[in-house]
Amino acid sequence: MVESNAGSPRGLLYPRPDARHFDHARLLPSEDLRPWVEHFWAVRWDLRDRPPYLQQNLSHPSIHWSFEHGTSRIHGVPHGRFSVLLEGLGGVFAIKFRPGGFFPFLGTPVAALAGRTVDAATLLGPEALALQEALLATDVTRDADRERAALAEAFLRSRLPAPDANVARVQALVTRILEDRAVTKVEDLVSPGGPHLRTLQRLFRRYVGVSPKWVIQRYRLHEAAERLREATPPDLATLALELGYFDQAHFIRDFRRVVGCPPAEYARRAPGPVPEARRT
Repeated sequence: MVESNAGSPRGLLYPRPDARHFDHARLLPSEDLRPWVEHFWAVRWDLRDRPPYLQQNLSHPSIHWSFEHGTSRIHGVPHGRFSVLLEGLGGVFAIKFRPGGFFPFLGTPVAALAGRTVDAATLLGPEALALQEALLATDVTRDADRERAALAEAFLRSRLPAPDANVARVQALVTRILEDRAVTKVEDLVSPGGPHLRTLQRLFRRYVGVSPKWVIQRYRLHEAAERLREATPPDLATLALELGYFDQAHFIRDFRRVVGCPPAEYARRAPGPVPEARRT
């Protein structure tokens, strides 16, 4: 395992006002687990002398397994933005699965988890409870992150799933959506000799938990939020066109519905990029 040095944050709506009170770390999984796990992450905060802070994110098409406050929970893909109130002194450790990467461990369609948070032992059995107890017995410090990741990796290796070509297939499609700005609708993913449109939709519901249309829109809104935090935000009509929207009105409607405010208001409220040393 090595510490991740991933690039710009995606999905963080409002950068933290004072990064000195927050600590964030990411660890890449060992090579044998990378088909399923994107990374391990840990967040610690000390707000004992400060007011609570509402962290808001535009979620990714990924399942997370978090360990915090004596419990461990499986988080399905949220339909809208994900918000959590941070207060006092605390921390959380989590596994972020790659899109489609949690399905082989669960064995049933992950669409049933969309918008839900479920006790891990309910889904994965008593061994998940044993992992929870072992992991939460470690220190909540950056030095303990590797120990926690090693415990999580041992659990996952003990349940290593059989090869499934569909996992790589949906991950390749999600990567294409993320990297190819020309993909603005589901039909753009259909290629000669590849899965038909309805097959793609079934694969995404089963393996990712949300539709390919959802993933396309979410990644475009991630980009929109980043662009709107620039020192000189782009013209909304131009941005809407670049993101593949039919017109500015449709873009504003989608942005307001998911983010909670119109893009022009967001551009005024968002304080700018996350400091390099505390990217999430």
